[in-house]
Amino acid sequence: MNPLRQTLPLLALSAAVVLAGCAAMSQEECRTADWGEQGMRDALDGYPRSRLADIREACAKAGVAPIESLYWNGWNAGITRFCTPENGERWGREGRGYHNSCPPQIEAGFLDRYRAGRRVHDAEQVLEQLQREQDRVQWRLNGERDEARRQWLRASLRDLDLRLAMARDDLARAEWRLRTGR
Repeated sequence: MNPLRQTLPLLALSAAVVLAGCAAMSQEECRTADWGEQGMRDALDGYPRSRLADIREACAKAGVAPIESLYWNGWNAGITRFCTPENGERWGREGRGYHNSCPPQIEAGFLDRYRAGRRVHDAEQVLEQLQREQDRVQWRLNGERDEARRQWLRASLRDLDLRLAMARDDLARAEWRLRTGR
């Protein structure tokens, strides 16, 4: 199986776990919030519209209700700045998750560049993982005295060399697609 295909589900699961574990806002943040600024920040951080429900729930514990009209004014202004093709590329290259936050009328440009940037990021991750594995096998080979094990480790290094060459090709293709928009 392609190492990239093995990595993507794990990355998606990790992002979901991290997001699920975060409280939307602390009680103190709820009490002192500038709701327009909060909406803007949430949009620029790529949160979807459903973020306000999380905030409403978190702030209810503090006895505070968000001022929704201010929040939406900020969020609407921020999401147009977030959902640009340039930001999509940056977001993808950084390996950040996209949570379907862009409105349909401006999502296509963001999503195309996000996917292209994400392919580069994922290819870089696979390449780095293979390089770490190669370093581990080389380290083991350097310390191994048993000749049969040394032969096995050298064969493993040859296999890793081939996999690294393919991973470099995958990265070069992903970078080319990112540059050319294909």
